Amino acid sequence: QVQLVESGGRSVQPGGSLRISCVGSGFDFSRYCMGWFRQKAGKEREGVAAIDDDGDTNYGNSVKGRFAISKDNAKNILYLQMNNLTPDDTAVYFCAAQEPAEGWFVCPGTRPSYKHWGQGTQVTVSS
Repeated sequence: QVQLVESGGRSVQPGGSLRISCVGSGFDFSRYCMGWFRQKAGKEREGVAAIDDDGDTNYGNSVKGRFAISKDNAKNILYLQMNNLTPDDTAVYFCAAQEPAEGWFVCPGTRPSYKHWGQGTQVTVSS
């Protein structure tokens, strides 16, 4: 029922910018925790950013000040704006969704906290 489809990944030069998107369906998009994760070659999937129903955001340390998560509830689209990209940002970027649990005051950036996942979109930063 729940579906998440990412798009917009491509190859860009260091210092460049890119916006990737995730279209959700089959769930209450406006009320769910939504997150972006990334997985670098040979490494564990890591949290990038998360946003809750009120628009409160949470970012991983490596992207603070460079990336911005946002969403359009009317269109069920989640965005990740990526600026000042470096080769270390090269990864497959995944969209994730989770109904908030009791006791959550902010949407987490941890992989086990999310049940629903998209297929991923490749972002490559190189000269």
